[in-house]
Amino acid sequence: MKTRRYRLSVTVLWQMLALLLLPLVAHAQSGATPHIAAELVAAPATPGGEATVAIHMTPEKGWHGYWSNPGDAGLGMQLDWTLPTGAKAGTPKYPVPQTLVVSGLMNHVFEHDYAVLVPIALPADAKPGSRLPIRVAAQWLACTEQICVPEQADLAVEIPVVAKAAAPDARFAEWTRRLPAPLDASGTFSLDAKALRLAIPLPATTPLASPHLFIGEDKLVDYAANQSFAWNGDKLIVTIPRAKLDARDASTLTGVLRLDNEGNGIAFSAKPGTVPAGVTPLATDVAPTSALASLPLLLLAALAGGLLLNVMPCVFPILSLKALSLARAGESEAHARIEGLAYTAGVVVACLGLGGALLALRAGGEEVGWAFQLQEPLVVVALLLLAAAITANLLGLFELTVPGFVSGGSPSSFTRGAFITGLLAAFVATPCTGPFMASAMGAALLLPVLPAMALFATLGIGIALPFLAIAFIPPLRRRMPRPGAWMVTFRRWLAVPMGLTALALAWLTWKVGGPWFAGSAILGLALVLAALFVMGRTQRKGGSARPAAAIALAIAVFALVVLPQPVAPVAAADSLLGAKPFSEKALADALAAGKPVFVWMTADWCLSCKVNEEVAIERAETKAAFDKAGVVVLRGDWTRRDTDITRYLTAQGAAGVPLYVWYGRNGKSTQLPQVLTPSLLVSTASQ
Repeated sequence: MKTRRYRLSVTVLWQMLALLLLPLVAHAQSGATPHIAAELVAAPATPGGEATVAIHMTPEKGWHGYWSNPGDAGLGMQLDWTLPTGAKAGTPKYPVPQTLVVSGLMNHVFEHDYAVLVPIALPADAKPGSRLPIRVAAQWLACTEQICVPEQADLAVEIPVVAKAAAPDARFAEWTRRLPAPLDASGTFSLDAKALRLAIPLPATTPLASPHLFIGEDKLVDYAANQSFAWNGDKLIVTIPRAKLDARDASTLTGVLRLDNEGNGIAFSAKPGTVPAGVTPLATDVAPTSALASLPLLLLAALAGGLLLNVMPCVFPILSLKALSLARAGESEAHARIEGLAYTAGVVVACLGLGGALLALRAGGEEVGWAFQLQEPLVVVALLLLAAAITANLLGLFELTVPGFVSGGSPSSFTRGAFITGLLAAFVATPCTGPFMASAMGAALLLPVLPAMALFATLGIGIALPFLAIAFIPPLRRRMPRPGAWMVTFRRWLAVPMGLTALALAWLTWKVGGPWFAGSAILGLALVLAALFVMGRTQRKGGSARPAAAIALAIAVFALVVLPQPVAPVAAADSLLGAKPFSEKALADALAAGKPVFVWMTADWCLSCKVNEEVAIERAETKAAFDKAGVVVLRGDWTRRDTDITRYLTAQGAAGVPLYVWYGRNGKSTQLPQVLTPSLLVSTASQ
């Protein structure tokens, strides 16, 4: 069955959003002070000469504007000139931009005051001593790392016409100095499916303290990817991976080479041609993110998050799978250690597998996040079949020593069972990101592959740590109850939480796939249980259970193959808070209106989300506080994959749900804890 795939470029979505909002700027910002102040300044010019006008931009602290090619997100400045007859505006010239990486998205920005210089060709009949009025309707995007606001201004100035050219004043001299120096020779470039290679004629003695290449053409390269620099004589060879989505071709190439972090750079152009191999690599090739610097702290956070995950609500059903294995671990020291290592290996392998799949999907352009496995209806059905089979096993309907939570069997079967139990525990438990794990998993999406995989492995070690400690620390193991007849009764009681888990998965199957999908899955489940019943009866008579087991497995696979196409997710129930569906436009509209906003990201498969909703969100006290403060509540349902929600989570540095973000009336955002207390939202709304 084909599952729906999302291959929309983040760049396109950002730009479409900005373009949709630009016509609303005048209304949204009427009476409001812009976050980036704009001023139009003109230098004198002679008749028939070229005047330089500057659009001087001054961002507020924490805000930034964009270069002509904004990168992965943002929007360049839009200019609509009104000029005297015979005058003509040229191409705007920008200073050397800065790089800003937000949740893996590379932006080309200006976080300080900057001036965009535009040449204006004056008519030859302009009279010295006169002043030529010009106007420009400018539109731009002002952003912080959390929110973007489209802004505009109608700017006007008069160009003094003089008989003799004069030296520019101090301000124009400084603005001109900030422009990248034009390179007097053209470079060459080559494009293939994997990379752009560029040769820039540049003396090998040129100091390159912090080089970065800004390409003027959009959607040509992967902006956030590592850029490789090497010398070949007096040519700088630059290699940049191609754009992951919608990669385009180019007949010419323009851009800016940043030399250092002091604003120095070179403007270049290039044409298709031969690009020699790099000979001497630069030692400054680094990833465009500082996350590597804090890798030890991130590893510690992943370990703590995995450890804490053992007491999160989402892992409670899985604890029943461990209980009998923990008790049985006291049989012998060697057995306990082997089983502890096998269980840990299963958890770590599952975390590495999920993490590797996540990174591979994102590298292929998919908008996915942590817990993507539970957003797929077929995966939910497979877990439903497994949970129901485990419940039947615990009740004694049939006997099977895998996944290792029942008594009996050989040591090798216990080892296999512990490994499979670890796989299942991590697969089901990891969607609920703990308070410490959220930052680490968000950072894993920004890091190179090896450090990111180290984070996923450390998460697995954290999840398995309690079981590993019991296996290797004799005093802890001696506190475990000794194996005995009580285990048979306890095994029957463990069927209760597993049965409740199966019921919850049946409900989730309906939520993610619709009634026909869920009904077909339950019919397949009934056939599987019937085959398992026959298997158990055969076992009790002393016969071979393999034929019935093969039939049960075949029915399960067949059921997954022939399930009908899932329909759209079932709409969420009405919220006590009057929550509206989350969208980027709804958030922008609420902030433009100056209202406080509570963004609430949840999913039906996230048990910790549901606990927070019951304990702190859907409460009369919270509603009263929100109503009094005029809070706009936006709820994002991430039960099925949603591009807008995934992009918002990524922008917030979160890999999954729950996520709660509070926006004040001034638009400043604050991420709230993932574990909410009953009074937290009330006190936040009252501030």
